[in-house]
This record gives sequence, structure tokens and C-alpha cells, in this order.
Amino acid sequence: MALFTFSGGVHPADGKEFAKNSPITEYLPKGDVVLPLGQHIGAPAQPIVSKGDQVLVGQKVAEAGGFVSANIFSSVSGTVKAIEPRMTPAGAKVNSIVIENDGEFKEAAFEAKPYDQMSKDDVLAAIKEAGIVGLGGAGFPTHVKLAPKDPDAIEYIIVNGAECEPYITGDYRILMETPELLIEGLNIVLDMFPKAKGIIGIEDNKKDAIAKVEALVKGDARISVATLKTKYPQGAERSLIYATTGRSINSSMLPADAGCIVDNVATIVAIKEAVKDGKPLYERVVTVTGDAIKNPSNFKVRTGTNVQELIEAAGGFKTQPEKIISGGPMMGMAMFTTDVPAVKTFSCFLAFTKDEVAANQPSNCIRCGRCVSVCPQKLMPAKLSVLADHNQFDEFEKLYGAECVECGSCSFICPAKRNLAQSMKTGRKQVLANRRKK
Repeated sequence: MALFTFSGGVHPADGKEFAKNSPITEYLPKGDVVLPLGQHIGAPAQPIVSKGDQVLVGQKVAEAGGFVSANIFSSVSGTVKAIEPRMTPAGAKVNSIVIENDGEFKEAAFEAKPYDQMSKDDVLAAIKEAGIVGLGGAGFPTHVKLAPKDPDAIEYIIVNGAECEPYITGDYRILMETPELLIEGLNIVLDMFPKAKGIIGIEDNKKDAIAKVEALVKGDARISVATLKTKYPQGAERSLIYATTGRSINSSMLPADAGCIVDNVATIVAIKEAVKDGKPLYERVVTVTGDAIKNPSNFKVRTGTNVQELIEAAGGFKTQPEKIISGGPMMGMAMFTTDVPAVKTFSCFLAFTKDEVAANQPSNCIRCGRCVSVCPQKLMPAKLSVLADHNQFDEFEKLYGAECVECGSCSFICPAKRNLAQSMKTGRKQVLANRRKK
């Protein structure tokens, strides 16, 4: 059987073996939780509590600061200790609500209107109220994504189950343990777009997960499973859309412009919980893994939980790591401290005994063309990176540098060990900023 895929890409060692067989276990925070007001793309949320207020699990503590924003909910019961800048996994200080955890985890009452009595507007309102954002890492507010300009033009709801980033196994464990919740959530989204079909894309290195999901959708005219070729960045939005539908989008387009909406596995499950259970988003699955972790694990984590607590829950470090990362090794961000909260977009904590990237000694480009051969956007990273390094952003744009998806495949494959991806990212960021000014 032919596998769904795209042009280009690389095959890094996936590292899934560390945590893939570790079932999801709930972890309840022991210390204070820190809830940054910017856990999403868009305007920061605005606090609606004050220092000294008592809060419950699932109680709204900050409201969306605009249409492209998201509500934030307490993940513990306790007392608001402070509203002040705190460090995030991204390395920035963000105004945050600090809650002193009383350890009792008393919940607010969750209420949901019977689903068969809900209109499309009711469903969208429930998703917005729950503060759901893209849990694959981007953090785009889901209610915005599900409100395209022309809903009738949406033909595909694509579920990203590729989890192509090495080491991360949270979505895989959801597919293995609770695939029925995914199907329930996908059906909710499909009910919002009656003309659309659902496609669940899963890489072929997860054959057991594919079998489970295929069994659940057998005979379902609305939902199919696309078996994807195992390749990075198969789960990138543009790659996934092309692999499953043959349609292409560029930097000036949204998936909706190609008749598609893409959400990852965890986001779709959160939609089910919000709409049918009335449960807001205050927890997510996080993988704690890497060769420096004693017991690599998948945890269901309350937002705001201190990352150091998660490391200890996974047995701590076997050896002191040289490099720690928020996210995966390809697109994640290096961290300099573990004294940060697990936010909505925090999918993985990764600890390596050796920092292989720092040990690289870059040399001059040898014009081998490998970066071109693996670029999923068919760009020329070697040329574009030089333009970006020399601030030649107009020429960078003319050569389509803004189409870079920042996947890092070029840096991974480069025999000269050049950090092409960072230069490309800098150039793309500047071009997009220039476009916004025009």
C-alpha cells in the first residue's frame, strides 16, 4: 500500500523507544502553580482574580484579551499568591498568576449543555470558553481556527497524529489508551462542517495505533485513516495537508484557504472534553524523556506545574544533562533552567547527556546541495542563510525565504554543520515583520 507523504524531509533517530511504552499517569503538583497569561498565540489573557482570592480547579482566572487569545483556568485549588512576571519554558518573563496549592484539588462545578441540543454556535462558544489552543506546540486559539470566513468551503478536518518530532510520545499514548475520545472529538468538529471529511494521519511507525483507530472508524463514511510515511517533518501543517490531500499552501495562506482545518490529537480530545463534559483546558499530556532521564514517562500534567517536579517524578537525572529542551530536538527550545511552569504548549521535556549541537564545529559550505534536497518547501537554505546573515532581506524574500517552515531539516543534514535553520528563521521573521508594516 502506498504511503502518504511529501517531497523532502529527513530521518533522524526517533528516540521513541525511551517513553513509548510508558502509560499515561496522572501527576498532581505538590508546590505552587504558575499560570503565565500568554500561553497562546495572540493577545495575553487578562486576570480576573486578585492576590488573596481563593480558587478551585477549573475556575477561570484570566479572560481572553481579544478574539485571538484564550481563557486560562486554575489547575489546583488554593490561594492566589501573586500576579507577577515569571520565567516560561521559552526563556521569557511573562506576567503570571501564582497560586499557592492547598493540595486538596477541590473542583469547580463543570456544566455542559446536552450535545443534541447544541447549535454550531453553542459548540464554538464552549470551545472558546474552555480556553483550548493548539496543543501540538503552536498554541493558536482553537475557536479562531474553527471559525473560517467561509465554513462551507471546508472539505477536510485533518487530525495530526504523526508526532514526527523525535522522542515525544504523548499523542501516541493517547491513540493507544483512549482513541475513542479522539473519534468523539473529531465527530464534534465534523458536525460543525457537514460538507467535510475527517482524515486521521498517523505515521507507519505506529502500526498498533493505526490498527486501533482503523477498527474504531471501520464503516464510517465520514472518517478515514491515512497511513503516513515515517519522515520528519511529516506532521508540519503544510506537509500534512499535502500528504493527505495533495493541496499546497504558502506563507500568505491559511489551511482554510485550501479547504482544510488541521488539529493535533490532544487538541481534538480537549474539544470533546469541553463540549460534552464542560471541562476547561487545565491539563495535558507531557513526555519527560531523553537519555539523561532515569525513568522516561508520559504524564497527565496540570498546567502551571513546575518542570522540576516532573523530572523528579520521572526518577530524576541519571547523569547531569548537558542540554535540556522544551519540546523535541528539531524544533524545540533549549532551556537554561527547570524552574519554569508546564504551560498549555509544553508537550515534552527532553534531557540529553551530551550536547551534540554545541560540539559541532561549523565549516564553509561545500555546495553539496543536501539542504535543498531535504527542504520540504523546495528552498535553497545555503543561499538564503547567507542573505539573512547579511541582512539582505529583500533578496531573501525574492527567493521565497518566507516559505521556510523552520523545521530544521537543512541544519540536520548539513555535512558542514552550519546552523542554516537559525539564519532562515531570522530572515523569515524579518520578512514577515516587513510585510505587516506595509
